[in-house]
Amino acid sequence: MLARAVDLGVTFFDTAEGYGQEAESILGDALVTHRRQVVLSTKVGITAEGKRDLSPAHIRVACTESLKRLRTDWIDLYQVHFDDPGTPVLETISTLEELVQQGKIRRYGIGHLPPVRVQEYLERGRPFSMLMELSAVARAARTRYLPLLERHGIAGLAFSTTGRGLLTGTIHPGHTFPPGDLRNVDPLFQREQFASALRVMAHFQRLASHYGKTIVQAAIAWVLSQPTILCALCGPSTVSHLEENLGGSGWTLEQEDLQMLEELFRQEDETLDRERHSTITRILGQPLPTQDEQAFVDLVYAAETAVDLGMATEEQVMPLLLELIGLREKVDGSLLRTLELIQRQLGAMVEG
Repeated sequence: MLARAVDLGVTFFDTAEGYGQEAESILGDALVTHRRQVVLSTKVGITAEGKRDLSPAHIRVACTESLKRLRTDWIDLYQVHFDDPGTPVLETISTLEELVQQGKIRRYGIGHLPPVRVQEYLERGRPFSMLMELSAVARAARTRYLPLLERHGIAGLAFSTTGRGLLTGTIHPGHTFPPGDLRNVDPLFQREQFASALRVMAHFQRLASHYGKTIVQAAIAWVLSQPTILCALCGPSTVSHLEENLGGSGWTLEQEDLQMLEELFRQEDETLDRERHSTITRILGQPLPTQDEQAFVDLVYAAETAVDLGMATEEQVMPLLLELIGLREKVDGSLLRTLELIQRQLGAMVEG
């Protein structure tokens, strides 16, 4: 698949140390003979074991190891993968600038950061890009980040551009995912958010038919039409998926259709704001379901949605969300009291 991507003109390839050592090695082996024709991007900040570390010592060692695995003398784009609250931003920036001066990396970027950290990197450093989730069914980055990137002249790199599969036309009401699939707890696939996403998908289905494209291709074309967006990252699992995804570039949606989409999004956002506020109030104000699994899903929904709606800050909610994630493998009927405590803490944040 990587070889086919090169043949079709793909020039940007993205990986991370946090994906496990094989990810960088496979990419390096596949692209070593094409090194000067491609842009290699990898990330630092979270290890394969899940530890967050942006300390100067870790960045230097991680960069050296990534260079070895990627079989290259330089990394074109070295991205901060996740925030490390224990390391001052200025220390991380200084280390990345040092790697630029040494020729080990060409540019550096940021991603998966709370807004306050994004602002600090933009004001104190010189990042080339910012990695963000962006699709027609997950549009928060458009108001949260894109205006900021425009002001600072920073490129946007979009991921999950087909809405984690929602904009493929293969997911419908009542769809079930295999056990262990993160979409079983992902708020995008729950309640009113899922209903809204399906309505958007149906619109893209009609739009794609008008252009003689697939839903996936229309969804990617929309992402590429957004200001500051330089690249729409895709994660195809087959060569045919790769080829379909690439059909999202090389053409543009007409201005009239883009305006129609904006009106659709405005209506959906208004409806969603009302419905999600109501849902959060119910989840946090009523007894949790007696089944751990449903209580867990409800609290994840309330936590993430509260941040999206500005009812609580990411800095406030993140410790509780991480605690919830840590409990996921233990959902066995014995966690109701722990989940009720998290419910009360989250409720206090939202009310405050």
